[in-house]
Formats: sequence, C-alpha cells, structure tokens
Amino acid sequence: MNENTFQFSWYALDGDAFVPQPHAQSLWSSEQMHGVAVSALLAWALEREVEAIGRGGLVPARYHVDLFRPAKMVPTTARGTVVREGPRLVLVDAVVEQAGRPVARASATFLEPSTNPPGEVWSAEGDRPEPPSLELVPADLPHHVPFFESDEPWSDNFGEHQNAGRHATWHIAVPVLLDQPPTPFQAVASIADATSMVTNWGSGGVEYINVDIDLALSRRPDGISVGLRASDHVASDGVAVGTAEVFDRRGSIGTATVTSLANARRTVDLSGGVTLEGSA
Repeated sequence: MNENTFQFSWYALDGDAFVPQPHAQSLWSSEQMHGVAVSALLAWALEREVEAIGRGGLVPARYHVDLFRPAKMVPTTARGTVVREGPRLVLVDAVVEQAGRPVARASATFLEPSTNPPGEVWSAEGDRPEPPSLELVPADLPHHVPFFESDEPWSDNFGEHQNAGRHATWHIAVPVLLDQPPTPFQAVASIADATSMVTNWGSGGVEYINVDIDLALSRRPDGISVGLRASDHVASDGVAVGTAEVFDRRGSIGTATVTSLANARRTVDLSGGVTLEGSA
C-alpha cells in the first residue's frame, strides 16, 4: 500500500509531542483518546528502540499494555527503553505521558525466529476464523470503518452487529503519523485494543471498558490488515476477561486478551451505527 493512500493519522508531530488528531477520539468521551491510538503510539516507541539496536528482524511475541489513566486529547510524548538484550530475546518497555505524568505503559518481548521442532502438538486447526472476502474488503483498500461479523454476516454497519452473537472484526491500520505508513507490528498492536469490542459487545452495547491489552504472536501479520474473533468472555461482579484469536489473510497468528470493568452508566450504544469520523 502506498503511503499516499493514507488520508489521516492518529497524531501530528509538533516538536517532540504527538498531537492527537480527530480520529483518535474515544467513543466513551470526546475528551479522551481511544486505546487503539494509545497502543499504536506505544508500539511505535517499542519498535523504534528495537530497530535502533539493529534487531528489527525479531518477532514481537509478547506485548502487554496497562491503560491506567484516561489519555486526553492533548499533546502526548512517548519513549522506550531496552531492558535486556540477549542473543534470542530483547525486552523493551515504553511509556506514554501527558503533562509530565504517565497515562499508559507497555512492555514487549521480541524473540529470534528459527524453525519449528518436528514433534506434533494439538491445536484448534478445525475452527479458525476467516477474514471477509476480498470482494467485500479489497487487500489494497486504505483505512475504513472496521468490518464486523456476528449473528449477522460481515458488514461495516455497526447497528447490524449489536447482538449477543460471537463477534469478529477486520481492520486496516491507521498510521501513527501521516508520513509514516504503519508497520505490521504497529498495526496488530493498535488493533489488539479492539479485543474489547469483539468480546465485550453484546445485545446492550459495549458495557465494559478495558484497562489493559495482552497480545501474544507467533509471527508478524502479513501487512497491516488484521482480524480478531472472540474466543471467550467470562465476567463476575463487574470484572470481565475477554480473549480473541488474532488472524490475517494467511491464517491465525496468536491471541489477544483484555481485562475490563463494568461501565454500564456510560454504555457505548452502537445500535444506530457509527460514521468513519467516530469510529475506533
């Protein structure tokens, strides 16, 4: 995909500050950024540190984000730190700050790829998610409203998917900055926040808000188009855990998990649909 096909980004750069753009606005509040934009910036900071030490060929096998303060629609900074570098592993931390205090943090483990051992191991090969058809979502399409599947077939009509069915979604990533097309890791790291959508969205809307993101990958996605399909959702006393399978057009690549708190007083009701400007 040519960078000229991107018409917007999560941020604009002003010196060392990342200024949130309108599409970074959360559905929960017009004053807050959504987790997709925050996670994209954390992934940008992590990946920059790995590339700076010449280890860009490693697989971002584990990625964890804590979203512990609401990220506002204000200038933001991000920085990363290499915690340990070994022959087969690099561990990196990153933090996003606003007004001099942290609002989110991440850690990632990058692993050296090799070859699979010869032994056989059980896997759920008979039940893998399928992306929407290329006729519905062409591979070279620039960013668009996410597509969903539930009790209804794939479509970008959010209102059709407010039901209690098993949800899946398909996204094409947005760049962190307009002049820097997203990398596959930035794509999957940002889209992983949508695990909350596919696992917490039900007949009453999205009634839980996630406080973290956990992503485990066996490989990088092929490009910047990534899907998530709900694997499970369990909830007790207002605390929920949702797990999703992560996939691209070549197949499944890992899992994503979010821990969430009940937020019924500020439910995101999508029954009326969502425009591109308001999409997460």
